[in-house]
Amino acid sequence: MKINMLTHFSRRFIRHAVCASLAVGMTASWAADWPSQTVRLVVGFPAGSSPDLTARALAEPLSKALGQNVIVENKVGAGGNIAADFVAKSTDGHTLGLMINGNMTIARILNPKVPYDPLQDLAPISLIGKAPLVLSVPTNAPGQTAADWLAYAQKSGNQLSYASPGVGTVGHLGMELLKSKAGIAPVHVPYPGNAQVITAMIGGDVQLALLPPAMATAQVRGGKLRAIGTTSASRSAVVSDVPSLSEIGVKDYQLEIWNAVAAPAAMPKAVAQKLSAMVSEIVRSPEMRTRLVQQGWEVVGSSPEGLRNRIEADTQALGNIIRSQKIELN
Repeated sequence: MKINMLTHFSRRFIRHAVCASLAVGMTASWAADWPSQTVRLVVGFPAGSSPDLTARALAEPLSKALGQNVIVENKVGAGGNIAADFVAKSTDGHTLGLMINGNMTIARILNPKVPYDPLQDLAPISLIGKAPLVLSVPTNAPGQTAADWLAYAQKSGNQLSYASPGVGTVGHLGMELLKSKAGIAPVHVPYPGNAQVITAMIGGDVQLALLPPAMATAQVRGGKLRAIGTTSASRSAVVSDVPSLSEIGVKDYQLEIWNAVAAPAAMPKAVAQKLSAMVSEIVRSPEMRTRLVQQGWEVVGSSPEGLRNRIEADTQALGNIIRSQKIELN
């Protein structure tokens, strides 16, 4: 009887082991054969925007690496959340998204009505690039130095106003965090996008804003704006001539924007790992690195796990700002 029972359990064990092995083999085979059709890289912002430029720079080398066409498709609206929702609910196995950090972290914290859950419905693939924001002011702003301007802003209270590209954007949340860290109190004025933010600052309608580095440096070089400091913990490689805000006396303040490739959560892990390795290798290549730096990005090229860690950390940090300032979108 003992021998029969052992034999029975041994057979069961062998069957389970064989099934598991076959499942692994099938997944690995499917990953090796993927993609079997054109891959869509969906962007939630218009042509010419920073996410769009990154997606189009990535599409050609990724197409060569995969041996399939990679097309960029713009689905604009709701700060990129329409595109993110489309990616999350795609079932063709060949739809990816080029997303900004807000789409992958705080979307549902800001607005519970957002129809996808960033942490549950999206599979992280690779963090492409990161960058600080640049605290920018008009060229005629008071103060000879950055520290002088900060002292002026601290004395001015709510007599100053700051612009952002919309409620709930990183430019908005970052400034609210800066207010608490730097002892300043400018009033928020939202605009449709950063192009309008820059126009408003140059025209004197607002006195400060946090801008992406490429946009800020272009205006500084053109003599239209001044750069006060960056939101990175120390000087950033993408704007090395601008001090960090911590250098001029703002303590415990750090904020970065980033972009990444994501997929529907249903994407098999083996495919996600394969895709992540390809994207990481591409963005770290000399040619792509040059293009991304020109766009104002410090190249990363992470694993899926590395991107997930960043998502979780930023969700907590930015979520704390949203809750403490009672910021919400309806």
